[in-house]
Amino acid sequence: MTKLPARTGLYEQRADLPVSVFADLIRKSGERLDVLVYAAVFLHEAYPRLNDLLRKRAAAGCSVRIAVGDPNSPNVRQRGEEERYGHGIESRCRIALLHYRPLLGMPGIELRTHGTTLYNSLYRADDQMLVNAHVWGVNAYGAPVWHLRRNGDGGMFDTYAASFEAVWETSRPVQEG
Repeated sequence: MTKLPARTGLYEQRADLPVSVFADLIRKSGERLDVLVYAAVFLHEAYPRLNDLLRKRAAAGCSVRIAVGDPNSPNVRQRGEEERYGHGIESRCRIALLHYRPLLGMPGIELRTHGTTLYNSLYRADDQMLVNAHVWGVNAYGAPVWHLRRNGDGGMFDTYAASFEAVWETSRPVQEG
């Protein structure tokens, strides 16, 4: 791991982070948990109790918002082509939705789909955030991750938080059934 100032951390590849880093971040969330991805099925695959953890956080009063890529979006299809992943990314978006679907209707949890060009996957828990920077032609697991901590207004953390909000506003709620 390459170190930056105390407020941040840099990992050369998302694959370098054990899933426990993501689970610990979620576990420590108190007020807000935001996830912006195309699929990120690695979370459910490596941590099968993820939905239980999300339910617990929501039951404790934490706002949980998850935005997954719309598998029918041309931007998702293009991403698969650019990564030479073919229709795999679309399938992974569908699988992610299957994983999260049991959370629909749970108080404090919102699940939406988005069709944006995704420049970064974001995993926010209160004043900490993991930013998986996307690199053209590279699968997300092979791209770098920044671990940011909010330390005042207007910094990098707020830039990425605003990006999440902008995508959230364009996203559509997933319907039950």
